[in-house]
Amino acid sequence: MDFNVKKLASDAGVFFTRAVQFTEEKLGQAEKTELDAHFENLLTRADSTKNWTEKILRQTEVLLQPNPSARVEEFLYEKLDRKIPSRVTNGELLGQYMTEAANDFGPSGPYGQTLIKVGETQKRLGIAERDFIHSSSINFLTPLRNFLEGDWRTISKERRILQNRRLDLDACKARLKKAKAAEAKAAAEHELRVAQTEFDRQAEVTRLLLEGISSTHVNHLRCLHEFAEAQATYYAQCYQYMVDLQKQLGRFPSTFVGNADAVPAPLNTSPPAATLPLLQAVSPNPADGTLNPAEVKPPASGTRKARVLYDYEAADSTELGLRADELITVYSLPGMDPDWLIGERGNQKGKVPVTYLELLS
Repeated sequence: MDFNVKKLASDAGVFFTRAVQFTEEKLGQAEKTELDAHFENLLTRADSTKNWTEKILRQTEVLLQPNPSARVEEFLYEKLDRKIPSRVTNGELLGQYMTEAANDFGPSGPYGQTLIKVGETQKRLGIAERDFIHSSSINFLTPLRNFLEGDWRTISKERRILQNRRLDLDACKARLKKAKAAEAKAAAEHELRVAQTEFDRQAEVTRLLLEGISSTHVNHLRCLHEFAEAQATYYAQCYQYMVDLQKQLGRFPSTFVGNADAVPAPLNTSPPAATLPLLQAVSPNPADGTLNPAEVKPPASGTRKARVLYDYEAADSTELGLRADELITVYSLPGMDPDWLIGERGNQKGKVPVTYLELLS
């Protein structure tokens, strides 16, 4: 193997000179070329961006995957450039256990029926969680990780080069001050001009990279919006699944017998007289159990168009069944539950859940 002895000696000499210059600066025995205030602000902003991006990335990983061993496994698969195996969520696993328990106890009994209904909802919650994790990983975690492993490494590399150029420049300044003979001064001045040129060139390169942090913020802002939207969709789905489950469980007769001696006091379920006009506006017609269009009239202003996001089966005659992607007219009435609106499709009218809609105007 061939070695370039002169190059090795030269590199060793440069390293030694930089080490001496750095040590003397720390001891206050040598002058240091300071960067301008704008450049220092760019460096501070870049360091802050890197530090907070790391913290946000790590904590988001904890939020999406609380299991430390699972996170380590995913990290190893990623570093080995291998596909991460699909993992069943806790909700899906719970739903599976409930379904198997119902089959064992008897799916036709009250307990078995309830286990099946709750188990199906748990599976839907688990699937929604898996979709949310997948979407957040692609649209939020990946861009943050790409910045830390790509752009930031480039910035760090150029900053180290700039630091070396600055040490070389200050070492040349020190040699020029110590030079006595004319030839030594001329050589030191030439070295100083070369070092100054290299320093200025590297400072410009580093400055451009640091100013690119603004573009990084813009990109991360867009990713943050996508993460918040995915999270909102996930929680809206969970809420609606639980509302649907409550409706389904309410249809089963209660078969549980408590303490016979403990007779609960009757609840007063009659609404206050002041609220009766509001409730009558959204109550079914007592004659046929359907929503009476004559009693439910849209307000003079406040109607909006809405696009249906998911299919929805009406639970009773007061609700309006929905089909995904159709357009309906919606409005709210005083005293209504804020999670519901009145929906109209032609001559059909009924209550519709807000979480199933995208309000357009």
